[in-house]
Amino acid sequence: MICGIFLLVLLLLAPFLKEWRRLPMDARARADAPGRFAPLSRGATHYQLLGPSGGPLAICVHGLSTPSFVFEALAAFLIGRGYRVLLYDHYGRGYSDRPKGRQDARFFASHLTELLDHLDLNERFDLYGYSMGGSIAAAYAAQNPSSVKQLILLAPAGMGHKLGNLFGWASRFWGLGDWLVHARYPRLHLAGTEAERAISSSVSFLIERQQKELQYRGFIPAILSSTRGILAQKMAAEHSAIQRHGIRVLAIWGGQDHVIPVALKECLQGWNPQARQFVISDAGHALPYSHTEQVTALLEAELQLIPRVSP
Repeated sequence: MICGIFLLVLLLLAPFLKEWRRLPMDARARADAPGRFAPLSRGATHYQLLGPSGGPLAICVHGLSTPSFVFEALAAFLIGRGYRVLLYDHYGRGYSDRPKGRQDARFFASHLTELLDHLDLNERFDLYGYSMGGSIAAAYAAQNPSSVKQLILLAPAGMGHKLGNLFGWASRFWGLGDWLVHARYPRLHLAGTEAERAISSSVSFLIERQQKELQYRGFIPAILSSTRGILAQKMAAEHSAIQRHGIRVLAIWGGQDHVIPVALKECLQGWNPQARQFVISDAGHALPYSHTEQVTALLEAELQLIPRVSP
């Protein structure tokens, strides 16, 4: 009887013990980090500010599980057009710290606000949001309409999503949901990233870098907190505010996206009829790095990105 109870307790604690044994995000983990770190109120934030100092500013906001390196190819394109590009890692991902707390729209928007204040970036900018980053970008733009010149959304969250049964359980059942995510998400993350090896990627060593996230303490709790937080929020009010303020919106969808289905573009159309929307028919959710050429061609055509001519 006692042995059975001990085994049951061990089974219940095992996923959390495994999380506790993961590596901390410390100086050793950051030894190979590019860019710099901003000491903000909730912890250190990893960022890169790339491109010519006098160029117009573009800020790229990544999604749920893949840090800022997901934008490397798109950033290179923008830099080639004379832009300065700010990439940064959300808390709980990449090289940024792992603070506790509910990761809702306010959490993410205040993070970006703090980073911009720290860097003294007070000019207007183009704001890019991929996947969950689409919700974050919409929340920020609605709160700071005078700062955003135009909003570019790539497979954006905020209208709905299909993350699977695991996170549906986690959202409804606290405690049990925490256990399930800690127990099952690592395998799902590995399987999902392995499936992308068949995709031609414009980002180097993408799969290995995605899977490396699992080595560090705080990644899984951040994923769980975001699914219960910002990904549980519909961005109807934010997109309506964006329309009222006249911020130009360009949304690009993957026609084969099973995470953020392309049918959700009708929802965005209802909230903001002025939004320009395009579908890359053969792209899935990975479109920023699987279909970079098609994405950048749309950007060039729609945003009139002109190469800077050197004097």
